[in-house]
Amino acid sequence: MKRTSVFILTASLLLATIPFTVSADASDDIPTNATNSGVHDSLVAALAHADLVTTLQATGPFTVFAPTDAAFAAAGINLTDYDTDEENATLTDILLYHVVGASVDAASVTDGMTATMVNGDEATFAVAADGTVSVGGATVTTADVSASNLVVHVRAKVLMPPADTVVEPELT
Repeated sequence: MKRTSVFILTASLLLATIPFTVSADASDDIPTNATNSGVHDSLVAALAHADLVTTLQATGPFTVFAPTDAAFAAAGINLTDYDTDEENATLTDILLYHVVGASVDAASVTDGMTATMVNGDEATFAVAADGTVSVGGATVTTADVSASNLVVHVRAKVLMPPADTVVEPELT
């Protein structure tokens, strides 16, 4: 399940870089559309690196908030930095934080709405007065890109999951 979530997240990131003038093929899955977008090469590579491609090719439905190549670069994500099991688990967590295990189109998002992402963390949505949707403070640049198993919302920023809080026991 975790690998599926990572794959979905990665696919979401790939689709986020699709220019407004480029349309996806609604009969293709997320990884295929991301590969063909020309702006989601980093997302596709991350999904492959985290072994999530097959996960995002599953039936779904999924909603993916896909960051563009520029978003990956701005976040400083370099796949050569992810070479241990622990580092790859972190990459998977990041990718799965971009995926909701349900179909969420832009029109159904309400201001202050929260959703549980595939990695298990909550994300909060905001809707501006002009109808612009953002997730975790990052604006959706292209909404409602259809694929065979999901809805993709393109983003110009990589979402970072909240840090896990560890409660240290008090010594008495």
